[in-house]
Order: sequence, then C-alpha cells, then structure tokens
Amino acid sequence: MNTKEETMFTRRTLIGAASALALLSATGIAQAQDKMYIPLISKGFQHQFWQAVKAGADKAAKEFDVEVTFEGPDNETMVDKQIDMLSAALAKKPAAIGFAALDSQAAIPLLRKAQEQNIPIIAFDSGVDSDIPMATAATDNIAAAALAADKMADLIGDEGKVALVVHDQTSRTGIDRRDGFVNRIKEAHPKIEIVSIQYGAGDQLQSTEITKSILQANPDLKGIFGSNEGSAIGVVNGVKESGRKDVVIIGYDSGAAQKQAIKDGLMAGAITQNPVGIGYETVKAAIAAAKGETVEKNIDTGFYYYDKSNIDDPKIAAVLYD
Repeated sequence: MNTKEETMFTRRTLIGAASALALLSATGIAQAQDKMYIPLISKGFQHQFWQAVKAGADKAAKEFDVEVTFEGPDNETMVDKQIDMLSAALAKKPAAIGFAALDSQAAIPLLRKAQEQNIPIIAFDSGVDSDIPMATAATDNIAAAALAADKMADLIGDEGKVALVVHDQTSRTGIDRRDGFVNRIKEAHPKIEIVSIQYGAGDQLQSTEITKSILQANPDLKGIFGSNEGSAIGVVNGVKESGRKDVVIIGYDSGAAQKQAIKDGLMAGAITQNPVGIGYETVKAAIAAAKGETVEKNIDTGFYYYDKSNIDDPKIAAVLYD
C-alpha cells in the first residue's frame, strides 16, 4: 500500500470510528432521555430524618428504574436557597417534582409555573397552602402531635405548665405540630397551661438556648415538647445544662441522639414518622402522576409513639433511623 492509499485508509478509518462513536453517543443520550427524571427538593440535610427520606426515594428509583435526585438547603431556615433549587429543577423539564416546602406560601408562584408546564408536583413531609400538588406523602402531623400532647398529660399528672420548642412557623409541619399539640391540650386537658411557644429553626444550639430561657422564666415548668429532631435534642441539652431533672420531654422524629436520650431516661418518649416510607411513596406517586394515572391526594405514611418500653419492638424499630 502506497503512502496516498495509506492516508486514505487512515481517513476512512477515523471517519468510520467517529461516526460509530457519534451513533453510540446519540443512542446513550436517547436512552438517558427515555429514563424518567424526578428531582426531590427537601427542607435540608442537617437531620438524619432527611437521609432516611432519601434512602426511601433511592429505593423506589431502583425498583421502578427511574432517575431520582435528592437535594436540600444546608439548614431549614434557607427558604430562598430552596426556592432557587426548585427553580433549577423546573428548568430541567423533569417528568415530575417532589417538594417539601420550608415556606408553605413562598413556593406557590413556581408551583403555578410547574402546573402551566404540566409538570406534576408531589408534596412530601410538608404540604403547601395550595391545591397545585397532586398528592402529599406525609405524616398526619396534627394527629401525631395530639398523641404527643396526650402522652405529656399522662406523664405530668394532667395538670401544670408546659412549653413548646417548634422548628418553625412557616412550614406545614411546624404549623400542624404546634397546633395539633396546643389544640389537644386545650380540648382534653384543661388543667394544663401552655406558658410559652418558641421557634428554634430546628437548630440544636438555638433550641438549647431557647429551652434554658424558658426554664429560667418558668421554674415550675413540668414539660416541654420539641417538634422535630433538632428541636427535641436542643430541649434535652437545654434541660440538662439547666440542671433540671424533673422536666418531662416529649420529642418528635428519631435519630441516634434521640434514641439514646430515651434509653438514658433524659427524654420520656417521642413520635416517630416513617421517613423511608415518605421518600418511597413520593417517588411512587410522582411516577404515577407523570404517567397521567390517578394519584391518592393524601398519602398517610403513618406514625408511632415510642419510649423505653417499646423502642426495641420490631414494629417500632423498623421506622426508627440512625
């Protein structure tokens, strides 16, 4: 083969290889586009609760062969950051979106935009004040907090002063857990007085300082309800740092620190959700909605009260997380 023929052969080989690569690449892109994409925007990542929700979402993604991403702001005060994440998710034209709102009002303009683009929204953990989400996968927080109130009443003799340290007053979970507890006390336990409701952003350190302040102002306080993982651990730390051993603490959620606090007798008990179930059901509902199938409007993922007596029960252990 002469030099000219060799050159022509080399060019043909390169062109053929390039064409094959282009075809493979295009096929790969088509396959990637064929796979349903569902982003989940959570409230944050600083609590073990959200890692458990992610585990449930990942489980559903694998089972149903869809692409799922899971992200949230660094903490649960960053409403603007979460809105930016929702906006970025919308720009990718996903099949559906899972959304746990930090602020039940702030996201509504973007949710309307999703509706206009026929992108189904599935709310999870915390709903929004809108009928735009096709479904909400969440705990019945009002009923769960009411159970926490009943447990508190039993433990303090159904009378005396109590307080609440709540994670926020803008998310649906913050509002519902606060109101569920407060309304149950008013309705069923008239001898119990709620002397303080404070908001600690779900932050342990902030909730610790709030707890110490409440205790200082109310030396005869009998109990405190902490409305999420960070709030509850903050309450435990605040009570401990105040040197009080007679304050009944009821928490919400699970996590290693709360479980240990219950085992150590520092916390009387807590409500546990089913975070893995929340993540799983959110993705499952998003897939159905994206396919145009009927989706149940309210997906109740359940809750339980746990304490020293049942923390190792298999039924309870299955929904606790570390």
